[in-house]
Amino acid sequence: MVVTVDVVVLAAATAVYLAVTMLLGYLGYRRTKTAEDFLLAGRDSHPVIIALSYGATFISTSAIVGFGGVAANLGMGLIWLTVLNIGAGVLIAFVVFGRRTRMIGQRLGAVTFPDLMGKCYRSPFMQYGTGVVILAGMPLYTSAILIGGARFIEATIGVPYATALLAFAAIVALYVIYGGLIAVMYTDAFQGFVMLVGMSILVVLTYIYLGGIETAHRALDAMTPLVPPALAAQGHLGWTSMPALGSPIWFTLVTTLVLGVGIGVLAQPQLVVRFMCARNDRTLNRAVAVGGPFLLMMTGVAFTVGALTNVWFQQTSGQTAVAAAGGNVDAVIPLFINQAMPDLFVVIFMLTLLSAAMSTLASLFHAMGSALICDVWSRGRTCSHSVRGNQIGCLVMMVVSVALAFLMPESIIARATAMFMGLCASAFLPIFAVAVLSKRPEPLAAKASFIAGATTWLLWTLFVHAAEAKPIGLSQALFGAPTLLGAPWTTIDPLVIALPLSTLVILAVQAIRVSSSAPVRGAEVDP
Repeated sequence: MVVTVDVVVLAAATAVYLAVTMLLGYLGYRRTKTAEDFLLAGRDSHPVIIALSYGATFISTSAIVGFGGVAANLGMGLIWLTVLNIGAGVLIAFVVFGRRTRMIGQRLGAVTFPDLMGKCYRSPFMQYGTGVVILAGMPLYTSAILIGGARFIEATIGVPYATALLAFAAIVALYVIYGGLIAVMYTDAFQGFVMLVGMSILVVLTYIYLGGIETAHRALDAMTPLVPPALAAQGHLGWTSMPALGSPIWFTLVTTLVLGVGIGVLAQPQLVVRFMCARNDRTLNRAVAVGGPFLLMMTGVAFTVGALTNVWFQQTSGQTAVAAAGGNVDAVIPLFINQAMPDLFVVIFMLTLLSAAMSTLASLFHAMGSALICDVWSRGRTCSHSVRGNQIGCLVMMVVSVALAFLMPESIIARATAMFMGLCASAFLPIFAVAVLSKRPEPLAAKASFIAGATTWLLWTLFVHAAEAKPIGLSQALFGAPTLLGAPWTTIDPLVIALPLSTLVILAVQAIRVSSSAPVRGAEVDP
């Protein structure tokens, strides 16, 4: 359904938003003189800019539209992801990993995540391998974000989906390609502020329309008997309760969505780079005070409002939210905004979603472009002086992502996000942790862990995890069965298998290598 909003208000608000965005992109362009400026914003970013850029990069349309729709389907158990996002994505990320990453990155002169891994382990393979995984997996996540933004534009103002998607990607690519990471972080900070305003208004209006906080949650709890039979059979106990322990929905909610995204955030290449942009440790410490509340408002509001949409649709149409959206969870939030909210807020929320999508897309285009040129194509040989090369890399990966967005199915936003973050955690998190926390990171241990994590994640995705294995069909084609294992393994996310394995591998090989190369007593060693 397309809602007609005041054309003058829509045009004026969009024009102002785009003007500010492009102005900030231009300022980034003016400050970008060297490849290090393009890749790391000159290693001199303000803490508020780092915090808002980090949060806005992490929170995209996948969190607001995709995961909001999942909350409408599965309920408020998704709030545990907010808890993990703040605990792992802000506190652990900044306090445990951030300081060491900044210090080591500056000492080694690393400019990308793969470059950091290659230099920490003194291994071209680690730089090349991590770069390849980024190029293989990140377009999936990027395409999901493009879809979320384009679908909302299509539903709100009636622009054809293809036109919205292409224009959307082109605007983001313009300031990323010319302004580099300085432009990305400037625009991220502005877009993060717009997101904060939009989500604050959303939660207030939702509770007002549903009669207040207590009334709204009591009404949602009373809808438990209306859970669709298919969901109830899989463990759904109502929108205010966690699914039945050990049920298929419980495994999906906990292992894929909560753990996959909550842990995966620690090893996101586009987020790790933010630590390397800080001028000192104090900058990172101050960023925590901004980043934590920001993530609380973004994810907490999205998941709460997502679940509460069931109350509104039940009261107005006699249906659950997903049923009202025709079974497409990605359409729930856009439909709710367009039908329930006043026209002025529809415009505000469109700008909120544009901000969420553009901030994340900018960082992903930048990360993919630098991985392509710096880490895979040249393996660091020209990264220190080639601004034009990195610009070309961003453009190439934008084209790849847009093409993939046209091929992806419905209800894919949240799953694509969880897949990419699960892959990053399985392949990158152990090697990243050892690289920045160990005094003697061993190359062989990193290689073994990286290969074990990435390979296990891929095999489990293709042959065991039903959500991906069945649609892909490779297991059926090769072995005559949709999955090689039965329940409950088919609902356990690849991350739960791959991450412990890659962690055990790096710890075991690291311990063996360190002990075997330990100097004998009295030997002279280099401190």
